[in-house]
Amino acid sequence: MKILHNPRCRKSREGLKILEDSGRDFTIVEYLKEPLTKEQLSEVLSKLDMSAMDLVRKNEKEWKENFKGREMSEEEVVAAMVAHPKLIERPIVISGDRAVVGRPPENISQLLN
Repeated sequence: MKILHNPRCRKSREGLKILEDSGRDFTIVEYLKEPLTKEQLSEVLSKLDMSAMDLVRKNEKEWKENFKGREMSEEEVVAAMVAHPKLIERPIVISGDRAVVGRPPENISQLLN
């Protein structure tokens, strides 16, 4: 298991606590310090079974100033999130070929059963 984590985010910290309490082995990836590549983010989106636009934090300043209202392809949205990792919704927990966004954090339990 792996969690894409932002320690400054309350929901991400709550998700991390759920994983810690589960007793499972997992890896923490602080994606703001270790940004994902386009390939990695595309793989995560595939595991989440969602579009790139659905994973964007649309209230972030970077989104509002640079991308809001623009017609963008899936690849362009992925490129925006790679260039501005803060735009990626968090936390994301990955287990094998499945993943969930931990908003609400209880979503993580889907991967623990």
